Amino acid sequence: MASTTSASIKNYALVTLAYWGFTITDGALRMLVLLYFHKIGYTPLEIASLFLFYEIFGIFANFFGGWIGSQFGLKVTLYTGIGLQVFALIMLSYVDQSWAQWLAVFYVMVAQAFSGIAKDLTKMSSKSAIRLVVPQDAQSSLFKWVAVLTGSKNALKGVGFFVGSALLTLFGFVNALWIMAGGLFLIMFTGLMLPQGMGKIKQKVKFKQLFSKSQEINILSAARFFLFGSRDVWFVVGLPVFLQSVLGWSFYQVGGFMACWVIGYGIIQSLAPTLIKKFGSGEPPQSKTIQFWTFTLTAVPCAIALALQLGLPANLVIVGGLMLFGVVFAFNSAVHSYLVLAFTDDDKVALNVGFYYMANSGGRLAGTVLSGLVYQIFGLVGCLWVSMLFVLAAALVSLKLPDPQPSQAIAWKAGGGD
Repeated sequence: MASTTSASIKNYALVTLAYWGFTITDGALRMLVLLYFHKIGYTPLEIASLFLFYEIFGIFANFFGGWIGSQFGLKVTLYTGIGLQVFALIMLSYVDQSWAQWLAVFYVMVAQAFSGIAKDLTKMSSKSAIRLVVPQDAQSSLFKWVAVLTGSKNALKGVGFFVGSALLTLFGFVNALWIMAGGLFLIMFTGLMLPQGMGKIKQKVKFKQLFSKSQEINILSAARFFLFGSRDVWFVVGLPVFLQSVLGWSFYQVGGFMACWVIGYGIIQSLAPTLIKKFGSGEPPQSKTIQFWTFTLTAVPCAIALALQLGLPANLVIVGGLMLFGVVFAFNSAVHSYLVLAFTDDDKVALNVGFYYMANSGGRLAGTVLSGLVYQIFGLVGCLWVSMLFVLAAALVSLKLPDPQPSQAIAWKAGGGD
């Protein structure tokens, strides 16, 4: 039994390492594309359009990725995702400023589609893997492990923001892409040490079962849609463009600040289990936990918007407001990531996690489009008011959530081929 547990942890560590490497390039690529195309004269709405396929195809990747992972194993989905990211990075390096703008936009959108598929395949694989390591009756451990994984991922995505802005400044757009592609290619070799059947289930899953989710998963997915839409509606396009064009920040300052924010957000997310246990009941999160944190988050974008409208110093308002938003949002995200696994049976983990993160991608898509559109018409304040409405919707949806009821321990074996 000890050897099985050791093998499980080793396999999960390898998956996490691969995901960490991918996450750095994902954050760097987002910052590269945003800053580079803003520099050469694209409007906020045009920049948002560059990310449309990234989010749209991420939805399909989550929906079908869960089925693929359950039938062929999580190793297939993880390293297919990493390979697609390498391809997307190389593809983007061939963008030419002499092209007609419509052609350049379409080309970048297609490359971003591959990157979106890559991101959600790797995320679904790593999040599913932890369900296969921690027994279903060990809910406190599950919460801690999920929070550490998600928090470290977000911290490294923040590192990626800084890496992207630094590479753009030091090496230029094309060379930065090739450097990242080379590093990610080397990470693919970790797949040689993973078992073929990790996460694979014996029975075949019919296509109609992809739509058959429990009420808890459906409610949580709907709340997730609005929660992540609320973040991206001002964070993806509106905030960095505002910092650079209105406040006059440099590439380094924009990338560095957003990197620090995401790193801090990730650290808080990793500490969420300890903090909730210390200041709460000491039990794993229940439905009332997510309801409290989501309703609390509703007030934050509202306060930032009011402060800007009252003419308070924008630098101070944005920095302080974003720090507060990050702390509260980190608790929301950590509890969400725990609950989706707490509501999931072992034999449906890839399917349910894939469906759940499909809703996550849908929220990001809505937030991304609205971020460019609302910012162009109403500015950052408009984005913040839309963010508040999205959080409020997530809070109202979460009122229907029951408490998780863990039942049986997990039966998957790390070294098995099925």
